[in-house]
Amino acid sequence: MRAVLLIRRRVVLAPDAFVDMAVWRVPQPVPSSAHDFKYRLAYIVAGTCVLRYDNERHKGDHRHAGTVEAPYAFSTPDQLMADFYADIVRWNDENGRS
Repeated sequence: MRAVLLIRRRVVLAPDAFVDMAVWRVPQPVPSSAHDFKYRLAYIVAGTCVLRYDNERHKGDHRHAGTVEAPYAFSTPDQLMADFYADIVRWNDENGRS
């Protein structure tokens, strides 16, 4: 089985901000992840990636907030999206964007 693209979407949230998302179902877990999904979710503001969730090979599930990288506890694709969007709302609130 090959990787199957489940989501590939770019959503403009403001004139200077957008979300870029890609999620695949993979035949076997990405090294250092325990599930069969590969994902990359990014929030870009004024040309800078301010939030990103991904599971790079050998790094496992993690999130970036600015320059800070921290582990992320992946459970389901739906929860991944909910957590990502909650972080976008939080980031916008903390940075004076509404």
